[in-house]
Formats: sequence, C-alpha cells, structure tokens
Amino acid sequence: MSDNLKDLIVDLNEVDAIELVKNKIKNGEDPLKILVEVREAMAIVGQKYEEGEFFLPDLMMSGEILSQISELLEPELKSSDKIEIKGEVILGTVSGDIHDIGKDIVKFMLEANGFKVYDLGVNVPKEKFIEAIKKEKVKIVGLSGFLTLAFDAMKDTIESIKKEGLRDQVKIMIGGGQIDDTLKDYVGADAYGKDAVKAVELAKEWSQT
Repeated sequence: MSDNLKDLIVDLNEVDAIELVKNKIKNGEDPLKILVEVREAMAIVGQKYEEGEFFLPDLMMSGEILSQISELLEPELKSSDKIEIKGEVILGTVSGDIHDIGKDIVKFMLEANGFKVYDLGVNVPKEKFIEAIKKEKVKIVGLSGFLTLAFDAMKDTIESIKKEGLRDQVKIMIGGGQIDDTLKDYVGADAYGKDAVKAVELAKEWSQT
C-alpha cells in the first residue's frame, strides 16, 4: 500500500486511503496535517474534472472517500487544542451549481474548529440564503461555487442580500473553482477563502468583530 495519501485519493483508491488514514491516526499524526493532504488531493480531483479527465462518478467517489476520512478525523480534531472560537456560519453552493466537495471540506473544518454550520446544500437560490440570514441572525455567510456560471449567481445573491437591507449585518466569503481577489470584487464579497484553512481563519476573525 502506498504511503502517499494524496495519491491514493486522486487514484480513487478508497480502501487503501481509509486504511492509511487509520494508521496515521493510530501513529499520532497531527489531524490537521492529514487534512492538508486531503485538501490538496481534492484540489487535484477538481482540476481533473474541470479538464475533462474525471467525470461525475469520479467526483462522487472522491466525495465518498472524503466523507469517510472526515468521520475518522472529526473526533481527533475536536479533541485537540485547536478549537478556540465558536460562532455560526451559513454555508451553501449557489444556484446553478451542484458541487459539494469543496463546501463539505469547509463545513468539516469549521465544525472541527467549534463553529455551528447551517449547511443549505447545493444549488441554493438567493431567497434561501436571505431566509436563513433572517432566521438564524448569523454574522458570517459562505458562498461556494465550482463552475464559472456560479460567479454571476454569487453576485446576484449578494446584491439580493443588500436589497433586503441585510448586507451590513453579515460578512460574506466566497470559495471554490477559479476564485480570486478580482472575482471577490466582482461579486461584492468581503473576502475569498483559497482553501478550508483560510475559511476558518476568516470565520474566527469575523466572529470576534
């Protein structure tokens, strides 16, 4: 069995990937270090899908591997001393996009760091985000999108939040796909998280303000 977790995940080798994670945990490896490998692997999977090398079944398989690894790592992360700040976050993949891998990694990391996450799922219409903001009264919203068509949906969602008079009440982060500072400015978000670790950093920072 390979000892390279990233390669095993990219190769969609479910059995060996899960076994390796179990061994890493047993040997006392830092769960955050394991998570970095997982994140890097999922980024490659996403790239392969975008380039047409991977297809929907491959994405679903990688998502299943991620789910199992998350279950193994969650107790380790929650029992570590990494949990410092608690807060609440609304999270969802915007309208027109059904990808949930990146969103699920962010959700997992936020929850592991003590945040309560209201996961709205995928293909979430702007009205559902607005409804959740009004109901839960959270200060942080995360919009996820993998496809380029998600960019206008993000912009539309944020503009609708503004029209409802809620924009000043929340900080909005975006993530996924080809997102960068230019896109952040285009859609009107406060920041973009290049990965799940950055998303947690932003959530911690914003929850203190």
